[in-house]
Amino acid sequence: MPETILEVTGITRRFGGLIAVNDVSFAVQRDEIFGLIGPNGAGKTTLFNLITGLTHPSSGKLFLMGQDVTHQRPHQIAAKGIARTFQNIRLFGNLTALENVMVAQHVHTSSGVFSGIIGTPKARREERHVREQALHLLDMVNLADRAETVARNFPYGDQRRLEIARALALQPQVLLLDEPGAGMNPNEKAGLSGFIREVKEKFALTVVLIEHNVPMVMGLCDRIAVLNFGQLIALGNPAQVQADPAVIEAYLGDEG
Repeated sequence: MPETILEVTGITRRFGGLIAVNDVSFAVQRDEIFGLIGPNGAGKTTLFNLITGLTHPSSGKLFLMGQDVTHQRPHQIAAKGIARTFQNIRLFGNLTALENVMVAQHVHTSSGVFSGIIGTPKARREERHVREQALHLLDMVNLADRAETVARNFPYGDQRRLEIARALALQPQVLLLDEPGAGMNPNEKAGLSGFIREVKEKFALTVVLIEHNVPMVMGLCDRIAVLNFGQLIALGNPAQVQADPAVIEAYLGDEG
């Protein structure tokens, strides 16, 4: 049987009288690409925030590789193997591409601040290793030739690639992509599916993504969950989801 790597069980999140996510349950299997779709306001990004610890659930449980991470903080969940990108890009705009990736890698170093300041041999070795690994990641996303370029000067599509490289620097087992195609022009979007598949294979990742481009999701994902008004209304492979009357009425019908 496939191995469950991420499990969401009865997750609910209330904001005052508003229920943003309502009793949602699903499991993501290792090595799959899992899509999360639904109309605007369906609760997709809130669910990502719950999975990554940015928001805590009102009720329900979250499990990563069988471990309960429901009430853990974002850095604790990241250290256990989840990394994400954001719908609105959150790069350090005044830092170079190389520096953006190196910052993320420091979660896996052991030298303290004092060691870094005085430049102990161990700290210098770790810094060299972090730099080499950052350059390798930039090469993987075809940005190594612009490693010293300030992040804010990149085109939008390349900023997306840089954000993914920074997420990969956390050495995740699960990569969450929140609307990776948002803001991209048609040419940039055309190569996005292939890029996601390439990253998944090279880094042996499980990928969970939110995306409004329905044809892209249907062609890319192994399974898809559909949210509407915070509730899970469908779960299955692309053919099953496309044929579901509730999905057609709530989401796919609007696309047509």
